[in-house]
Amino acid sequence: MDDVIGTVRRICLALPEAVEKPFGGHTAPSFRVRDKLYVMTSEDGTAMMFKAGPGVQEALVSSAPDRFFVPAYVGNKGWVGARLDVDQDWDELAELVEESYRLIAPKRLSARLDAR
Repeated sequence: MDDVIGTVRRICLALPEAVEKPFGGHTAPSFRVRDKLYVMTSEDGTAMMFKAGPGVQEALVSSAPDRFFVPAYVGNKGWVGARLDVDQDWDELAELVEESYRLIAPKRLSARLDAR
């Protein structure tokens, strides 16, 4: 699982001003921009959660319930869970992480992604 968390870390920290900082009393990696969460991982490293736009949660969970789920606590706010202990499409996950970042980050930082 360390390799999987390492992949999540590389994807998340490649974004402008992204930092790794645990959430609350947890020790699992979480990623923030300007101290706002855009990706969290589970304590056991088998899942990550990210913010998604309207309709994305339902589309992902209904089309691939073996890979995606509605997470406890934040699922009602549009966040999506991705299982990391199954085969995943890492290009798709990278796009979903970037979209989560765009939903959370200030517009000026999101615009830096477009300039790449």
